[in-house]
Amino acid sequence: MKYRTFGKLGIQGSAFGLGCMRFNGEASGDSVIDEQKAIGLIRRAIDGGVTYLDTAYVYLDKTSEVVLGKALQDGYRDRVTIATKMPQHAVHDRASMQALLDEELKKLQTDHIDFYLMHGIDRKGWEYFKSIGAPEFFDDMKKEGKIRYKCFSFHGSYDDFEYIIQDSDWDMVQIQYNFMDINNQAGTKGLELAGRLGIPVVIMEGLLGGRLARAPENVQALYDAFPVKRSAVEWAFRWLCNRPEIATVLSGCNETEQIDDNLRIFDTVEPDIMTEEELKLMDDVREAYISRTKIGCTSCRYCMPCPNGVNIPGMFSIWNNISLYGGDPKHDWNMQNYRKKGDTPEKCIQCGACEAACPQHLNIMDELQRAWKELN
Repeated sequence: MKYRTFGKLGIQGSAFGLGCMRFNGEASGDSVIDEQKAIGLIRRAIDGGVTYLDTAYVYLDKTSEVVLGKALQDGYRDRVTIATKMPQHAVHDRASMQALLDEELKKLQTDHIDFYLMHGIDRKGWEYFKSIGAPEFFDDMKKEGKIRYKCFSFHGSYDDFEYIIQDSDWDMVQIQYNFMDINNQAGTKGLELAGRLGIPVVIMEGLLGGRLARAPENVQALYDAFPVKRSAVEWAFRWLCNRPEIATVLSGCNETEQIDDNLRIFDTVEPDIMTEEELKLMDDVREAYISRTKIGCTSCRYCMPCPNGVNIPGMFSIWNNISLYGGDPKHDWNMQNYRKKGDTPEKCIQCGACEAACPQHLNIMDELQRAWKELN
């Protein structure tokens, strides 16, 4: 296992961080996951050199922290650092923050949390946390030794990220990043900003929830033609670990083979390890994915609100994503959620208001029906 320095903190952590959100298997007891299987996977990762473990209060119907706490008995806690998170919806004042932190410590069976994160914030979320005194609470808990580092995980625009990261004294930040998300959310600009500030960056969604692990035909052809043979998973992780700003890359595993494959991959990565030819390959891979785009909708939302309640950019986003990354629309979470909300193209009456407003001059009415037909 390769180890990397966590920016200004100066500590060392494993390049591979185990994400504890994707365990599955037959449920047992009060857990929605197979506890014994998950405990075995966690300990196998630690025995292989993993020192960074990521969970959250809400993961797996609030059972992830419990299972991780059980896995870290028998001396395993002393070998790792734990990251867990405070969700916005669960706190509203200092007393509720204290109660939640104490509950998490109890679940994890530990007297301190190493990396404590304000969970999934954008600017609005950060302003909410400030309004209830969260920054001061985190600082006080650091003094008491209940947490070691004040952190946040992020989902928002780059402008939000730039504001938040410079608005407080952060110890670490967790962002969504991969070779397809270089201009999405915090993106490469956010990664580089954190690096200049000396703030270590932990990466989530390095495989886009597994979508980048299954290369479509035109992408696989590029991998196959390259002189060095690696899996799509290894290329994605290697591309990430090339960046010196990145401290740890999270990977959620639910099978022994995935743990072992990650241990192998993260034993071969270093900052600045990619050659110019390899970086060019990944640029070509990105373009190959983009070429699969069904429609050039930029989600500018000039077409919204639709007079009849159709979520036009939502439909096109789902259509594009399934085309780019594959998957079965019947089992796609976004598609299922879209159906539940009922803002589907079936409501379109061909009024043409959307097309009149579209700066891309898309044939929205026809394309909506084509998207709906293909996805059904």
